[in-house]
Amino acid sequence: MPLRDPRLQAILDGAIPFALPLRRRFRGVDVREGVLIRGPQGWGEFAPFDDYSHAAASRWLDCAIEAAYGSWPGAQRSEVEVNAIIPEVSSDVAATMARAAVAESGCRTIKVKVGGADLAADEARVATVRDVLDTLLGRGRGALRVDANGAWDTASAATALRRLGAYDLEYVEQPCRGVDDLRGLRRLTDVPIAVDETIRESADPAGVRVREFADVAVVKAAPLGGARAALRVAESMEVPVVVSGSLDSSVGLDAAVALAAALPDLPYACGLGTGALLAADVVDEPRVPVGGVLAVSRTSPDLPALLSARDRLTDERAEWWRVRIALAWEAGSAERVGSVVA
Repeated sequence: MPLRDPRLQAILDGAIPFALPLRRRFRGVDVREGVLIRGPQGWGEFAPFDDYSHAAASRWLDCAIEAAYGSWPGAQRSEVEVNAIIPEVSSDVAATMARAAVAESGCRTIKVKVGGADLAADEARVATVRDVLDTLLGRGRGALRVDANGAWDTASAATALRRLGAYDLEYVEQPCRGVDDLRGLRRLTDVPIAVDETIRESADPAGVRVREFADVAVVKAAPLGGARAALRVAESMEVPVVVSGSLDSSVGLDAAVALAAALPDLPYACGLGTGALLAADVVDEPRVPVGGVLAVSRTSPDLPALLSARDRLTDERAEWWRVRIALAWEAGSAERVGSVVA
């Protein structure tokens, strides 16, 4: 496709598409794809999921441009506590993953995906993880949260939380999609409610009045346009904030960690332990929790790992990602952050 904007050409000249296999299926995918973008400040990541519109994907491009060409807000801390995450797997697999998260990664908080068709399977998974936390850390010393990704309506959520709430949940993330459903659920459960999609899918994320229907705000750097833009959203929230990632590579995680590091208050562990879900990365030593934390730093890809990740893509798929960058640029990035691109 013809390129009329030299700033876009500069981005594409420094772009390397990648594909990273997952250890287990997560968010409907077995392989995490995206593009690393190189600029004068380092590397950024553009990796919106396939179902994101061009306008939504433009925020992810903003995040990548900020990392590669701009700057992040000043850090208030040198490390960030993170949670581990358990996908919708069997209780036996969940037990193995939870033990590794605590014993090997040092995580004291675990998030469990729920909201599948089988509530009994959800409960078995949650009960197993709670048992691992209590056994390895001592009763009440490990935090357990669940994430339904908006799978329930109010009645279904209330039913599920009557069962899952017995396992001492820190909170339930996005139990319902709609604000009215969330507001109704809040009257039916004592489990604190966190929201993610409600914020990042809003036309005005900073304007979402979370405290009217939930207790915790989950804020993500990439879907909100980068660390600085997401920080403005976080600062507008009148409830505690949890920073979460987007199944990023080790390079992509840097923006989310930078956001978490910039917040003056960080009362909860952040959802940034997703590196353990990747079977391969763009670095030789993946960015995974050590002692339950991630250091605040910038990551550069290692050439052999990056080339392997690039070569997993077909030429057609690699070109699809380049076209997607151009469409995201035209959908908003050029106007918002194009001035920082040389």
